[in-house]
Amino acid sequence: MLLNPKVLRYLVVGIGGFIGANARYLIGGWVQERWGPSFPYGTLAVNVSGCFLLGAFATLALRLTWSDHWRLFVAIGFVGAYTTFSTFEYETLRLIAEGARLRAAAANVLVSVVAGLIAAYIGVVAARLILRGRL
Repeated sequence: MLLNPKVLRYLVVGIGGFIGANARYLIGGWVQERWGPSFPYGTLAVNVSGCFLLGAFATLALRLTWSDHWRLFVAIGFVGAYTTFSTFEYETLRLIAEGARLRAAAANVLVSVVAGLIAAYIGVVAARLILRGRL
């Protein structure tokens, strides 16, 4: 029995999301255990690595004209569930609510945005080097 194309797209996104959410849980927890709870290091690590992954994937997918299912699986499913914008916002709010943590909250926003942008750029550059056979 063949799946309806629309149902298949939902399954592809769902499977990617399942894997991405579990990767987020494992990697974020691992980083947080090693660096401690004084700053949301786990969320930062996940978001920055997600920016790199999306930059690299999107560049490769556009150039290599991969199937739309790969975009659904990786960009929407995996990276969508892996990265954590809402957690980033909530943790920043908690840092602000703790009063003396205003500097930490500002650092979290600045480092997350700048590091994420740099990671996305490095992902694009890495993908372009792969496409040229230089990496």
